[in-house]
Amino acid sequence: MVVSSSAQRLARVLITGVSVVYSLIGLLYFMGGPGVGLLATAVMVAVVSTHYVNMRAALRGGRPPLFPATLPLQAVVTYAGDYLLPSGWSAIAAPLLAGTLLVFLSLRWAVPLIVLMMLYEGANTWIGFPLAVVTLFYVITIPITGSMIYVLVRLVRVAADLEEARADLADAAVLKERLRISRDLHDGLGRSLTAIALKGDLAGRLMDRDPASARGEVGDLVRVAREAAQDVRQVARGYRAMSLTGETDRAAALLESSGVSCQAHLAGVTLSRRAEEALAWGVREAVTNVLRHSRATTCTITTSLREGRVRLEVANDGVGSGSGEPGGGLTGLAERASQAGGTCSAAPAGGGFLLTMEVPA
Repeated sequence: MVVSSSAQRLARVLITGVSVVYSLIGLLYFMGGPGVGLLATAVMVAVVSTHYVNMRAALRGGRPPLFPATLPLQAVVTYAGDYLLPSGWSAIAAPLLAGTLLVFLSLRWAVPLIVLMMLYEGANTWIGFPLAVVTLFYVITIPITGSMIYVLVRLVRVAADLEEARADLADAAVLKERLRISRDLHDGLGRSLTAIALKGDLAGRLMDRDPASARGEVGDLVRVAREAAQDVRQVARGYRAMSLTGETDRAAALLESSGVSCQAHLAGVTLSRRAEEALAWGVREAVTNVLRHSRATTCTITTSLREGRVRLEVANDGVGSGSGEPGGGLTGLAERASQAGGTCSAAPAGGGFLLTMEVPA
């Protein structure tokens, strides 16, 4: 995965800068003559090039082409200078190799190899106690520089992972919002559109023989249409505050006006907002199914409290096909109940159909 981030660019600049600064020390070999200087320059370019190829791939979260051959190749150009140049070369390039080993190998392999490199450089640069500090400098730069390179690469990869996680979270939030809108439109508008269709059909049948009743039905149709428009606005704003009592009253009025006798018995219980909204959606979905799918003549809406849980039951005597069988609406209702810490079920019962929902009070 290609990551475009300031962290990657900064790490690339720092690692390249360290590589170049270490390698520029090799220009001191020109003091020994043009031939030695050119040879040192060639070795310097080889070290920087192999290190750059390895680090460029590491910063992108991958491995370079021809891996793992690139690791021994960098090791060869790192230590070849000890046999080609006077006074050696590896003390300058070894810190870069340590970073590569830490990045691409597990610690159980990289750490022992770095310890061997430190012992080798200690022996290779030892020139007596008066200048022991020089040897110490070359030795400790190996783990310090290697660790710095490793940390930079890891920081870039962590930043990349965070960017990817943030993008995934954004996608998930968009998907969640789309599902919310889809569910709210289905649950909220389903009842209203069903009522509009029923009211319109009834008004059409009454238009000639009972104009007064037809006008009343048209008035109800307009009221339901306005409620539907308000539902759409609430869905767009993501605001769906619902009252169980209010939803039950509207459901009873709608059922009665549609020719379905309705009785409601609500327990006097103070509910949390989440529980009340879940139960209100339960009433809405159940009544929508009664109006849309059944030929019910009676419907009862009851709630009861037991052991800290509120139980909603919506029963009807509908016997027609689809008197509220599980579908997209009931699936969404089950999700709402689950989010409120409860359960929901719907099944034929006693010659009719029963929807139940339980949520913590």
